[in-house]
Amino acid sequence: MLQRTYVRRIQKTGGVMHSFREKFLAVIKVFDGLPGLASRFTIGYIFVQSGWGKWHHLDKVTAFFASLHIPAPQLQAPFVASVELICGALVLIGLFTRLAAIPLIGTMGVAILTAKMKEVADLGDFFSLSEYLFIVLLLWLIIKGPGAASVDYFWCKKSHPEN
Repeated sequence: MLQRTYVRRIQKTGGVMHSFREKFLAVIKVFDGLPGLASRFTIGYIFVQSGWGKWHHLDKVTAFFASLHIPAPQLQAPFVASVELICGALVLIGLFTRLAAIPLIGTMGVAILTAKMKEVADLGDFFSLSEYLFIVLLLWLIIKGPGAASVDYFWCKKSHPEN
């Protein structure tokens, strides 16, 4: 008898918790696209700003690339500046997001290998690199897509109204 009462009490509590969970999930569903939008805006803005800065200080960037022994720094500096500016802008507005993220991942990979690895002593140091975190966000955007608040979304919706 005591056991049945205990089981009923647990089932009743479980029902309340289930109801609370369902209501909570319904409320936060409204914010479903917010992490993607915030990620896209953040990473896009950072790359646009970085590319713009590189273009306006191209001589310094070229000298820095030369100090890292990057081949053809006079070609690589404007190339990286352009990639960051153009692809960053595409990610920011959500146009060709998945495609634009790929060259940005490449630039961050090169930055880690050429400029940042000497600062890395352990896995925690590596995971703390902003370039690594950018790669993680960009990979997330490639997998999940730009979200509903993007040019890609509206363009696809207009092209395929049945979706």
